Order: sequence, then structure tokens, then C-alpha cells
Amino acid sequence: MTDILLHAYLPLFAWTGLGIVLIRFLPDALPRFLGRSLYWVGVPLEILALTRRSQFSLQAGVVPMVAVGVLLVGLLLSWLTLQLLEVFHARQPDACAPETQLALSHSRFPTPPASRPTQGSFILSSILANTGFVGLAVVPAFVSAPYLSWVVLYSVTHNILGSYGIGVVIASYFGRAESPDRGWRQLRDVVTVPSLWAFCLGSTTQSIALPTVLEQGLQASIWVVIPAALLLMGMRISQLQGWKSLQMAVIPAGFKAILLPGLVGIVTTLAGITGDARLALVLMAGMPTAFAGLILAEEYELDRELIASSIVLTSGLLVLTIPLGLFLLS
Repeated sequence: MTDILLHAYLPLFAWTGLGIVLIRFLPDALPRFLGRSLYWVGVPLEILALTRRSQFSLQAGVVPMVAVGVLLVGLLLSWLTLQLLEVFHARQPDACAPETQLALSHSRFPTPPASRPTQGSFILSSILANTGFVGLAVVPAFVSAPYLSWVVLYSVTHNILGSYGIGVVIASYFGRAESPDRGWRQLRDVVTVPSLWAFCLGSTTQSIALPTVLEQGLQASIWVVIPAALLLMGMRISQLQGWKSLQMAVIPAGFKAILLPGLVGIVTTLAGITGDARLALVLMAGMPTAFAGLILAEEYELDRELIASSIVLTSGLLVLTIPLGLFLLS
């Protein structure tokens, strides 16, 4: 198992480290350009390639239900947490006094996100999982061949309905100023998501054989998108400010890496789902915070630092949670 994890994490550490180094020598505008390029071109190509080679009919029920359930529970938990943090700090005595503010600033208890972009990033960090870049690279090593389609279907469902469905709605809502036509703008943002159209195109053209060179190029594009996303993560990690940047990310990281996969394990066990089927769902639910959060943060100008911090914490926790999951579910 150690060799499998090392093989899976070597590209993660290598490309992320390269991004940390390169950002010092590259233009400041490059991360935003790279993020938008992934949003409009890179990720849609990946989803198109995955959709064309995946068969979803046999497991078209339980996998999407679990993926959507995880998204909705994570959304509810993160929203309730924001409300509780605000109530807790509002009840502090003399909250406006300088000495109280100083005490709160040194407190280990997270302060509530004040700005809308930070609130949006808090929610995205709690619900969006890296089912594409990390999940598809790591989880297949731990499940048998009949359940590989579960892994792919979970990834596609999460990316379409989560990262570029619910995620776009949240990013659009928190990342833009108040306006009378906000509802229409959010609807437009979801309808025009390129990954949604890529999924539709891939699912409707599965029976159409493409020229060999074109099909191979499409599948090979996945291995260009993944390093590009890891480079972007490294660039944003280089801008972190120590514990101050990581403090608020502790809560969404706990939701993402521990609480949500734990709930999936309990619910699937009670529902009679066992073996590799349960393991695939639990591991996919516990994947690190998604790079898609960074891509959405670039596109909608959210708090990039919070999402990058959550990615760092959840990626580190993955080394511990996967062996723990294998032990508990064996």
C-alpha cells in the first residue's frame, strides 16, 4: 500500500513543488490565466474524455445518489457552521473593544469569514472534492475491476453536479456584487458551464468512433490538465501566510477529509452496501478539496488563499485517511 500511495503522490508533490518555485519567475497574472484556461478548456476536455470511455447504465442509481447526498450534506454543514461562528463571536463581551479584538485575534478558535468571497470559499472548500485529478489516480488501486466504473461515475457526477453545478452557483452568488438580475446571471453561469456541455457531448457520442489519432489525443489531454492544475495549486500555495492562512481552513478540511466520508461509510453500511462498492464510495467522498475550487476562485474572484489552504490540509490528511478507511472497511 505504501508503494501505491508513493506512486500516486509523486506527481502531486513534483508538479505542486514546481509551481511553488516557478511563480517567483512568472508574471503575476499567470495564475488567473491558467485557472481560466482550465475552466474553459482543460477540465471540459478531461470530462469529455472520461465520459466517452465510461459505461454508466449498470450503476446509474446509487452512485449519483451518494455523490449528490455528500454535496448537499456538506453544503448544509458548512452553512450552519458559518452561522454558528457568527453567533459565537457576536456574543463575545465588548467585541468592539481593542483589547477584546486583540484577544480574539490570538484565539485558536476560528473567526467567522467577514467577506462574501471568503464565505463562498469556505463553503466550496467544504463540499468540493478532487475526484478527478486525485480520485481517479488513487482510488482505482484499491478497488477491484468491476467497481472501477463506480469510481468514474462518482467523479463525473461530482464534477458536473458539484464542481461545475452547485459550485458555480455558490461562486457566482458570493463572488459578485448585489444586482437586481442576480438570479438570471446565476442561471446563465450554470447553463454556460463548458464542462456541462462537454459531458452532454461525450455521453451522446459514445457510440460514434472517432479517428484513432483524435481519440488518443483526447484521452492524452487528461495528462496535460492534471499537471496544469497541480502547477496552479503550487502557485497559490506559495502565497500562504503560515497559520493565519491555515486556521480558517481547518473546519472545511475536517468536513471534507473525515466527517463526510465517515457519514458515507455509516449510511452505505446501513443500506447493505459492502465490499469494494462501499470502499469506492467512501474513498471518493474523502478526496482532498478540489482544484476546481481554485479554478472557480480565479473565475469569480473568491478567496483563493482559503481554498489553497484547505487543499494543503486535506491532501496531507489523505495519507492518513486512506489507510484508516482500508482498515475500518476491510
